[in-house]
Amino acid sequence: MSIRIACAPSCWGVDDPKNPYLPSWQRVLEEAGKSGFTGIELGPYGFMPLDVDAVTAELKKNGLTIIVGTIFDDLVSASNRENLLKQTDDICSFITQLPRDEQEPGQRFATPYLTYMDYFHPERATTAGHPDTAPRLSPERYQDMLANIRAIAERAWTNYGVRPVLHPHAGGYIEFADEIEQVIADVPKELSGFVFDTGHLYYAGMDPETWIRRFIDRIDYIHFKDVDQAIYEDMLKIEIDFFEACAKGVMCPIGTGAIDYPGINKALREIGYTGWVTVEQERDPRNSDTSLRDVTRSFQYLKSVGY
Repeated sequence: MSIRIACAPSCWGVDDPKNPYLPSWQRVLEEAGKSGFTGIELGPYGFMPLDVDAVTAELKKNGLTIIVGTIFDDLVSASNRENLLKQTDDICSFITQLPRDEQEPGQRFATPYLTYMDYFHPERATTAGHPDTAPRLSPERYQDMLANIRAIAERAWTNYGVRPVLHPHAGGYIEFADEIEQVIADVPKELSGFVFDTGHLYYAGMDPETWIRRFIDRIDYIHFKDVDQAIYEDMLKIEIDFFEACAKGVMCPIGTGAIDYPGINKALREIGYTGWVTVEQERDPRNSDTSLRDVTRSFQYLKSVGY
Protein backbone atom coordinates (compact mmCIF):
# COMPACT_ATOMS: atom_id res chain seq x y z
CA MET A 1 0.00 0.00 0.00
CA SER A 2 1.07 3.58 -0.55
CA ILE A 3 -0.02 6.87 1.01
CA ARG A 4 1.00 10.00 -0.88
CA ILE A 5 0.86 13.51 0.55
CA ALA A 6 -0.49 16.55 -1.31
CA CYS A 7 -1.45 20.05 -0.22
CA ALA A 8 -4.15 22.56 -1.09
CA PRO A 9 -4.29 26.31 -1.80
CA SER A 10 -6.30 26.73 1.41
CA CYS A 11 -2.94 26.54 3.21
CA TRP A 12 -2.31 29.98 1.70
CA GLY A 13 -5.75 31.27 2.71
CA VAL A 14 -7.32 30.56 -0.68
CA ASP A 15 -10.98 29.77 -0.04
CA ASP A 16 -12.81 32.72 -1.56
CA PRO A 17 -11.38 33.45 -5.04
CA LYS A 18 -12.72 37.02 -4.80
CA ASN A 19 -10.70 37.81 -1.66
CA PRO A 20 -8.41 40.74 -2.63
CA TYR A 21 -5.59 39.51 -0.38
CA LEU A 22 -4.95 36.17 -2.07
CA PRO A 23 -1.41 35.29 -3.11
CA SER A 24 -0.86 34.53 -6.79
CA TRP A 25 -1.54 31.02 -7.98
CA GLN A 26 2.02 30.86 -9.31
CA ARG A 27 3.38 31.55 -5.82
CA VAL A 28 1.17 28.86 -4.32
CA LEU A 29 2.49 26.27 -6.79
CA GLU A 30 6.09 27.39 -6.29
CA GLU A 31 5.91 27.15 -2.49
CA ALA A 32 4.06 23.81 -2.63
CA GLY A 33 6.88 22.38 -4.70
CA LYS A 34 9.53 23.85 -2.40
CA SER A 35 7.84 22.19 0.59
CA GLY A 36 8.27 18.72 -0.87
CA PHE A 37 4.76 18.03 -2.18
CA THR A 38 4.21 16.39 -5.57
CA GLY A 39 0.44 16.86 -5.71
CA ILE A 40 -1.85 19.83 -5.12
CA GLU A 41 -5.53 20.67 -5.40
CA LEU A 42 -6.77 23.14 -7.98
CA GLY A 43 -8.36 25.30 -5.31
CA PRO A 44 -11.74 27.04 -5.49
CA TYR A 45 -13.34 27.73 -8.85
CA GLY A 46 -11.89 30.94 -10.20
CA PHE A 47 -8.54 30.90 -8.39
CA MET A 48 -6.34 29.30 -11.05
CA PRO A 49 -6.99 30.24 -14.67
CA LEU A 50 -8.62 27.57 -16.82
CA ASP A 51 -5.63 27.80 -19.18
CA VAL A 52 -4.22 24.34 -19.80
CA ASP A 53 -0.89 25.47 -21.24
CA ALA A 54 -0.16 28.08 -18.56
CA VAL A 55 -1.07 25.84 -15.62
CA THR A 56 0.71 22.82 -17.10
CA ALA A 57 3.90 24.83 -17.47
CA GLU A 58 3.81 25.96 -13.83
CA LEU A 59 3.01 22.46 -12.59
CA LYS A 60 5.95 20.95 -14.48
CA LYS A 61 8.27 23.70 -13.28
CA ASN A 62 7.40 22.86 -9.67
CA GLY A 63 7.18 19.06 -9.93
CA LEU A 64 3.42 18.93 -9.24
CA THR A 65 0.24 17.38 -10.57
CA ILE A 66 -3.33 18.52 -9.92
CA ILE A 67 -5.06 15.72 -8.04
CA VAL A 68 -8.42 17.38 -7.33
CA GLY A 69 -10.72 20.08 -8.63
CA THR A 70 -13.13 21.71 -6.19
CA ILE A 71 -16.71 22.97 -6.10
CA PHE A 72 -17.29 25.00 -2.94
CA ASP A 73 -20.78 26.43 -3.20
CA ASP A 74 -24.43 26.23 -2.20
CA LEU A 75 -25.36 22.57 -2.74
CA VAL A 76 -28.83 23.03 -1.27
CA SER A 77 -30.73 25.44 -3.52
CA ALA A 78 -32.45 24.00 -6.58
CA SER A 79 -32.01 27.41 -8.21
CA ASN A 80 -28.23 26.95 -8.05
CA ARG A 81 -28.13 23.73 -10.09
CA GLU A 82 -27.25 25.33 -13.41
CA ASN A 83 -24.32 27.13 -11.78
CA LEU A 84 -23.15 23.91 -10.10
CA LEU A 85 -23.25 21.99 -13.37
CA LYS A 86 -21.37 24.75 -15.19
CA GLN A 87 -18.64 24.52 -12.57
CA THR A 88 -18.64 20.73 -12.94
CA ASP A 89 -18.18 21.01 -16.71
CA ASP A 90 -15.54 23.72 -16.53
CA ILE A 91 -13.49 22.04 -13.81
CA CYS A 92 -13.69 18.48 -15.11
CA SER A 93 -12.93 19.40 -18.71
CA PHE A 94 -9.93 21.39 -17.46
CA ILE A 95 -8.36 18.97 -14.97
CA THR A 96 -8.64 16.05 -17.38
CA GLN A 97 -6.42 17.92 -19.84
CA LEU A 98 -3.62 18.45 -17.30
CA PRO A 99 -0.73 16.03 -16.69
CA ARG A 100 -1.99 12.93 -14.86
CA ASP A 101 -0.64 11.15 -11.83
CA GLU A 102 -0.24 7.38 -12.11
CA GLN A 103 -2.81 5.29 -10.28
CA GLU A 104 -1.24 3.26 -7.48
CA PRO A 105 -2.00 -0.47 -7.17
CA GLY A 106 -4.88 -0.71 -4.70
CA GLN A 107 -6.02 2.90 -5.27
CA ARG A 108 -9.73 2.71 -6.04
CA PHE A 109 -9.90 5.49 -8.60
CA ALA A 110 -7.34 7.41 -10.59
CA THR A 111 -6.93 11.11 -9.97
CA PRO A 112 -7.99 13.78 -10.67
CA TYR A 113 -11.10 13.76 -8.50
CA LEU A 114 -13.85 16.34 -8.14
CA THR A 115 -14.35 17.35 -4.51
CA TYR A 116 -17.66 19.12 -3.91
CA MET A 117 -18.93 20.60 -0.67
CA ASP A 118 -21.75 22.74 0.67
CA TYR A 119 -21.22 26.26 2.02
CA PHE A 120 -22.42 29.87 1.71
CA HIS A 121 -25.30 29.69 4.20
CA PRO A 122 -24.83 32.46 6.79
CA GLU A 123 -27.20 30.78 9.25
CA ARG A 124 -25.02 27.67 9.30
CA ALA A 125 -21.59 29.28 8.97
CA THR A 126 -21.86 30.85 12.43
CA THR A 127 -23.05 27.64 14.10
CA ALA A 128 -20.17 25.44 12.95
CA GLY A 129 -19.29 23.01 15.72
CA HIS A 130 -22.70 23.45 17.42
CA PRO A 131 -24.93 20.49 16.47
CA ASP A 132 -27.55 21.33 19.09
CA THR A 133 -28.22 24.89 17.89
CA ALA A 134 -27.41 24.78 14.17
CA PRO A 135 -30.50 25.08 11.94
CA ARG A 136 -31.29 21.96 9.93
CA LEU A 137 -32.73 21.41 6.46
CA SER A 138 -36.42 20.80 5.96
CA PRO A 139 -37.26 17.52 4.17
CA GLU A 140 -37.96 19.49 0.99
CA ARG A 141 -34.61 21.34 1.04
CA TYR A 142 -32.79 18.11 1.86
CA GLN A 143 -34.27 16.54 -1.27
CA ASP A 144 -33.15 19.57 -3.29
CA MET A 145 -29.62 19.04 -1.96
CA LEU A 146 -29.70 15.34 -2.85
CA ALA A 147 -30.83 16.22 -6.37
CA ASN A 148 -27.90 18.65 -6.74
CA ILE A 149 -25.47 16.03 -5.41
CA ARG A 150 -26.75 13.45 -7.88
CA ALA A 151 -26.60 15.92 -10.77
CA ILE A 152 -22.98 16.90 -10.05
CA ALA A 153 -21.84 13.33 -9.49
CA GLU A 154 -23.52 11.95 -12.60
CA ARG A 155 -22.14 14.75 -14.78
CA ALA A 156 -18.56 14.35 -13.50
CA TRP A 157 -18.48 10.56 -13.72
CA THR A 158 -20.53 9.98 -16.88
CA ASN A 159 -19.22 12.82 -19.02
CA TYR A 160 -15.60 13.05 -17.87
CA GLY A 161 -14.68 9.87 -15.98
CA VAL A 162 -13.84 11.99 -12.94
CA ARG A 163 -14.59 10.39 -9.58
CA PRO A 164 -16.79 12.75 -7.50
CA VAL A 165 -16.04 12.82 -3.77
CA LEU A 166 -18.44 14.63 -1.43
CA HIS A 167 -16.83 16.58 1.43
CA PRO A 168 -18.69 17.08 4.75
CA HIS A 169 -17.63 20.62 5.70
CA ALA A 170 -17.81 22.66 8.90
CA GLY A 171 -20.31 25.47 8.47
CA GLY A 172 -22.26 23.75 5.69
CA TYR A 173 -25.38 21.61 5.77
CA ILE A 174 -23.37 18.36 5.75
CA GLU A 175 -21.31 18.73 8.92
CA PHE A 176 -22.59 16.78 11.92
CA ALA A 177 -22.68 13.04 12.60
CA ASP A 178 -26.36 12.54 11.79
CA GLU A 179 -26.10 14.60 8.59
CA ILE A 180 -23.09 12.63 7.35
CA GLU A 181 -24.76 9.33 8.16
CA GLN A 182 -27.92 10.33 6.31
CA VAL A 183 -26.12 11.47 3.17
CA ILE A 184 -23.96 8.34 3.10
CA ALA A 185 -27.14 6.27 3.31
CA ASP A 186 -28.82 8.24 0.52
CA VAL A 187 -25.92 8.56 -1.96
CA PRO A 188 -24.83 5.17 -3.35
CA LYS A 189 -21.12 4.42 -3.64
CA GLU A 190 -21.53 3.77 -7.36
CA LEU A 191 -22.52 7.41 -7.75
CA SER A 192 -20.09 9.19 -5.42
CA GLY A 193 -17.31 8.63 -2.96
CA PHE A 194 -16.50 10.81 0.03
CA VAL A 195 -13.54 12.79 1.25
CA PHE A 196 -13.30 12.86 5.03
CA ASP A 197 -11.48 15.80 6.57
CA THR A 198 -9.89 15.15 9.96
CA GLY A 199 -10.10 18.80 11.04
CA HIS A 200 -13.74 19.23 10.07
CA LEU A 201 -14.70 15.98 11.78
CA TYR A 202 -12.94 17.09 14.96
CA TYR A 203 -14.45 20.58 14.80
CA ALA A 204 -17.93 19.01 14.58
CA GLY A 205 -17.33 16.79 17.60
CA MET A 206 -16.25 13.51 15.98
CA ASP A 207 -13.10 11.44 16.44
CA PRO A 208 -11.39 11.31 13.01
CA GLU A 209 -9.85 7.87 13.42
CA THR A 210 -13.16 6.33 14.50
CA TRP A 211 -15.04 7.82 11.57
CA ILE A 212 -12.38 6.88 9.03
CA ARG A 213 -12.44 3.28 10.25
CA ARG A 214 -16.23 3.20 10.23
CA PHE A 215 -16.74 4.49 6.70
CA ILE A 216 -13.54 3.47 4.91
CA ASP A 217 -15.57 1.64 2.26
CA ARG A 218 -17.03 5.02 1.20
CA ILE A 219 -13.84 7.10 1.53
CA ASP A 220 -11.87 7.60 -1.69
CA TYR A 221 -9.75 10.52 -0.48
CA ILE A 222 -8.75 12.19 2.82
CA HIS A 223 -7.92 15.72 4.01
CA PHE A 224 -5.52 16.20 6.91
CA LYS A 225 -5.75 19.20 9.23
CA ASP A 226 -4.78 19.82 12.82
CA VAL A 227 -6.70 21.80 15.44
CA ASP A 228 -5.31 24.11 18.11
CA GLN A 229 -7.25 22.83 21.13
CA ALA A 230 -7.18 26.05 23.17
CA ILE A 231 -8.39 28.21 20.29
CA TYR A 232 -11.00 25.59 19.35
CA GLU A 233 -12.43 25.62 22.86
CA ASP A 234 -12.60 29.41 22.77
CA MET A 235 -14.40 29.30 19.40
CA LEU A 236 -17.03 26.91 20.77
CA LYS A 237 -17.92 29.42 23.48
CA ILE A 238 -19.26 31.81 20.83
CA GLU A 239 -21.05 31.71 17.50
CA ILE A 240 -18.44 32.55 14.87
CA ASP A 241 -18.14 31.96 11.16
CA PHE A 242 -15.93 28.93 10.55
CA PHE A 243 -13.50 30.86 8.37
CA GLU A 244 -13.28 33.64 10.94
CA ALA A 245 -12.25 30.95 13.41
CA CYS A 246 -9.62 29.82 10.91
CA ALA A 247 -8.37 33.40 10.64
CA LYS A 248 -7.89 33.31 14.43
CA GLY A 249 -5.64 30.26 14.09
CA VAL A 250 -7.92 27.36 15.01
CA MET A 251 -6.17 25.29 12.32
CA CYS A 252 -2.47 24.78 12.97
CA PRO A 253 0.46 22.89 11.40
CA ILE A 254 0.00 19.13 11.56
CA GLY A 255 1.69 17.63 14.58
CA THR A 256 1.19 20.71 16.73
CA GLY A 257 -2.51 20.25 17.54
CA ALA A 258 -5.02 17.87 19.07
CA ILE A 259 -5.33 15.21 16.35
CA ASP A 260 -3.45 11.92 16.74
CA TYR A 261 -1.67 11.45 13.41
CA PRO A 262 0.41 8.42 14.43
CA GLY A 263 -2.86 6.76 15.43
CA ILE A 264 -4.50 7.69 12.11
CA ASN A 265 -1.46 6.35 10.25
CA LYS A 266 -1.79 3.05 12.11
CA ALA A 267 -5.50 2.92 11.25
CA LEU A 268 -4.95 3.66 7.56
CA ARG A 269 -2.33 0.94 7.30
CA GLU A 270 -4.50 -1.59 9.12
CA ILE A 271 -7.39 -0.71 6.82
CA GLY A 272 -5.15 -0.84 3.75
CA TYR A 273 -5.89 2.66 2.47
CA THR A 274 -3.98 3.48 -0.70
CA GLY A 275 -4.01 6.89 -2.31
CA TRP A 276 -3.68 10.56 -1.51
CA VAL A 277 -4.01 12.53 1.70
CA THR A 278 -3.98 16.31 1.40
CA VAL A 279 -2.65 18.76 3.98
CA GLU A 280 -4.83 21.80 4.62
CA GLN A 281 -4.51 24.68 7.06
CA GLU A 282 -7.14 27.33 6.44
CA ARG A 283 -6.06 30.85 7.37
CA ASP A 284 -6.49 34.50 6.58
CA PRO A 285 -4.59 35.04 3.30
CA ARG A 286 -3.06 38.15 4.83
CA ASN A 287 -1.04 35.70 6.93
CA SER A 288 0.18 33.67 3.96
CA ASP A 289 3.75 34.88 4.55
CA THR A 290 4.01 31.95 6.99
CA SER A 291 2.40 29.38 4.67
CA LEU A 292 5.66 28.02 3.27
CA ARG A 293 7.01 27.51 6.79
CA ASP A 294 3.82 25.82 8.00
CA VAL A 295 3.21 23.47 5.08
CA THR A 296 6.86 22.42 5.16
CA ARG A 297 6.51 21.69 8.85
CA SER A 298 3.34 19.66 8.26
CA PHE A 299 4.92 17.66 5.43
CA GLN A 300 8.07 16.90 7.39
CA TYR A 301 6.09 15.91 10.47
CA LEU A 302 3.93 13.45 8.55
CA LYS A 303 7.03 11.92 7.00
CA SER A 304 8.64 11.64 10.45
CA VAL A 305 5.74 9.57 11.82
CA GLY A 306 5.66 7.12 8.95
CA TYR A 307 3.52 8.51 6.15
